[in-house]
Amino acid sequence: MANQLIICEHCDCVYEKVTLARHQKAHCIRCAGVLQRYNGLSVQQRLALTLTAAVLWTFANFYPVMSISLQGLKSSATLWDSVVALSLGPITFIALVAAISIIIAPVFQLLLLTWVLSFALAGKRSPAFRLCMRWLEALRPWSMLEVCLLGAMVAVFKLAGMLDVIPGTGLFALAVLSLLLIRIAGRDVRDLWDTV
Repeated sequence: MANQLIICEHCDCVYEKVTLARHQKAHCIRCAGVLQRYNGLSVQQRLALTLTAAVLWTFANFYPVMSISLQGLKSSATLWDSVVALSLGPITFIALVAAISIIIAPVFQLLLLTWVLSFALAGKRSPAFRLCMRWLEALRPWSMLEVCLLGAMVAVFKLAGMLDVIPGTGLFALAVLSLLLIRIAGRDVRDLWDTV
């Protein structure tokens, strides 16, 4: 009976879970917070998307996000380069926050999801399943790839008038990775409790 209940994370109201159709959401009557969303992904699909996101994370972190050229001089930067550049200035703390939100948190999310889903594929609960699920929930607000993507795109448009700016492979990988992480590690991670 307890596994058929869902608690609103905003106001702690308790509801019975319902079966949702495509594009449906269940809302809390008291605070209008979203209780459930239709997911529609099987364990195999979610694992495949997670492995794809891991490959995209590699591209986003080790290929240039953008290349800039002016009068024959060329320069390109990766996400790591941007974190290193921030750490050399007076705002070293911001470099740490940037590293956590655009590099470290997403890779931990992908590792935890791969771990949990690879066992779920075999119909088993992974070792340390509860700890992994708690960490996935805790890492969700720290993963801010979409904010990084928005900042990079603003930089491309602002610099385009002054310099020759070429979006790199890393920027395209970052865009797709942001969408994939929202889809597989967003607010719908809780349904893995029921699946496994």
